[in-house]
Amino acid sequence: MPSIVTAKDLTKKFADLVAVDSISFEIKEGECFGFLGPNGAGKTTTIRMIHCVSPKTSGELKVAGLDAGVDNREIKMLLGVIPQELNLDEDLTTYENLVLFAEFFGINRQEAQKRVLELLEFVELKNKMNNRIEELSTGMKRRLQIARALINQPKLIIADEPTTGLDPQARHLIWQRLRELKRRGVSMVLTTQYMEEAEQLCDEIVIMHQGKIIRQGMPSELIEEEFGGEMIEVKDSKDRVYRRPATLEDVFLKLTGRQIIE
Repeated sequence: MPSIVTAKDLTKKFADLVAVDSISFEIKEGECFGFLGPNGAGKTTTIRMIHCVSPKTSGELKVAGLDAGVDNREIKMLLGVIPQELNLDEDLTTYENLVLFAEFFGINRQEAQKRVLELLEFVELKNKMNNRIEELSTGMKRRLQIARALINQPKLIIADEPTTGLDPQARHLIWQRLRELKRRGVSMVLTTQYMEEAEQLCDEIVIMHQGKIIRQGMPSELIEEEFGGEMIEVKDSKDRVYRRPATLEDVFLKLTGRQIIE
């Protein structure tokens, strides 16, 4: 399977701080590739280099065969970004937000209107198309950001903690939409603080710590490598000991010595 992103000895420094320390990885077309790590691990910095908003210090980074660099418009035209922050235009309606965003990609008005209606249907917001952003719940805003990321029919979606702050029901609805995109063959890069999310969505993950990749593989493979299929002992809130199968969160804690959410 061809690669959509390749990195070799990728490094990012801020003065004396090495945020990303000579990492190498490859993301295949059609897969969901996850970056996990505690705060300050370098995962968001890596994502920012992939979507050409932060320059690399050294190493090699290619997206769709093109050299990734700051403001590389050719690459940006191929990407859809679901940011962690909610940055929709509060003065516009749901429908108007998407139509305006389509203009940035030079999509003609007629085609933009067609895509907007299809995308609103996809994220289950067609009945909110005339609502202003302030009238939407946080979960609806997240879904609208997914629709916005798809307006240019991207080859690669970058999702930076797309379900942060959502309740479980809203989070599962987002997962359904992202799974459907995977079924359609869209490549995805995901950062998340939720281990269950990584297990549900990612074909391959890397665990980062202090700017380095300390482990890479399929979620099930990493659990098997670290715990060998054995049951582990844990304590409940009343300090009672019980045994259960190991999870990806147990792997993360073992490798980094830290909880994913601090």
